[in-house]
Amino acid sequence: MEALLPIIIQLVTGAIGGLGVGAGLKQVAMSAAVKVISGAVGGVVGGQLVTKVLSDPNIAGAMSGALGDAVGGLVGGGVLTAIVGMVMSTMNKRA
Repeated sequence: MEALLPIIIQLVTGAIGGLGVGAGLKQVAMSAAVKVISGAVGGVVGGQLVTKVLSDPNIAGAMSGALGDAVGGLVGGGVLTAIVGMVMSTMNKRA
């Protein structure tokens, strides 16, 4: 269960980040499911990247553990949702 907790935190915070960024992208017609899925995937990726960067003891500090997972998930979910929104917006303009 200890191995799953960081991933669950990253999934949840990534989905929250995706919904938050998706709410700001009002000009892009994205369903809530797209926002949640892209946010969750981005959250796991972002959380894993933060974990890898913070595995260096010289860098690790306050951003280790659950806080690092939450921040990485939130930012990663928001970034991936923004990228998905830009791609969808570009595709809709061409059609």
